[in-house]
Amino acid sequence: QVQFVESGGGLVQPGGSLRLSCAVSGTEFRITVMGWYHQPPGKECQLVADITRGGGRYYKDSVKGRFTISRDTDKDAAYLQMRRLRPEDTGLYYCHVADLSRKKDAWGQGTQVTVSS
Repeated sequence: QVQFVESGGGLVQPGGSLRLSCAVSGTEFRITVMGWYHQPPGKECQLVADITRGGGRYYKDSVKGRFTISRDTDKDAAYLQMRRLRPEDTGLYYCHVADLSRKKDAWGQGTQVTVSS
């Protein structure tokens, strides 16, 4: 049984910062990539950033230069440092882990981020 501990969300003003964290345990597959997905209110999830075990990173264009993803492979933990937050960043952020070669993945419960004056 996969367990996620996902935290770090909250209410911030535009231009503010948050740091999301995700710790994963109980996977029955090797985690080769960890990522964060964003679900705006009433909309579908979209990939914001991910990172491989080798340290390769992907960022959605709208967060480049503002968000930084990192991970601790020993702890199977991932982090998303979010800076210069915008109202459109509001929504649920889900931690996602996967073994892409075996087409296995798992999702965290999500943490709420609200960016508002």
